[in-house]
Amino acid sequence: MYQEPPTATPSARHEPFSRGYLAIHSAPSALTRHIQWAVANLLGRSVLLMWRPQPLLAGTYRATCEWRDRTGTGAELASVLRGWHYLRFEIREEEAEATVLYRFTPELGIHRAVLDRSGAVMLTENQITSALTLNDEELRASLGRSLGKEWDMELEQFRRVELEGISHSQAI
Repeated sequence: MYQEPPTATPSARHEPFSRGYLAIHSAPSALTRHIQWAVANLLGRSVLLMWRPQPLLAGTYRATCEWRDRTGTGAELASVLRGWHYLRFEIREEEAEATVLYRFTPELGIHRAVLDRSGAVMLTENQITSALTLNDEELRASLGRSLGKEWDMELEQFRRVELEGISHSQAI
């Protein structure tokens, strides 16, 4: 009797695994197929992004997806997606040891932060030591960059659109 071989899940291969969430807040319509291909190439052919119009920017679309795969998948996704300058996205990868957040905007580029269990950004000793050598205004700017304040400010309006869509669909 023939039996199919087991699928190679991260736990079956004894590799560390993580779970993650990708939110593409805005992407030009011309890039949606390319993004779909790149995400499916990394996460598996069964991943299908459901594109919805982004009301904040005419001609752009938004999509989200979740995954469960080997540790480091979030970094790979961020590396691939940042190559398309006109995107705005966030990737959250929850690993056994930490949660890593990647944020990207065309104006600011990419930001990577490690989060604690409550969702607060954790700064390294080097980031703090470097900031302490600066005057007050530069110190505030350096800590703000390390915390990702500019990325949060720019992406917040896009997060609100997603949350409004979720609350509207639950109310129906």
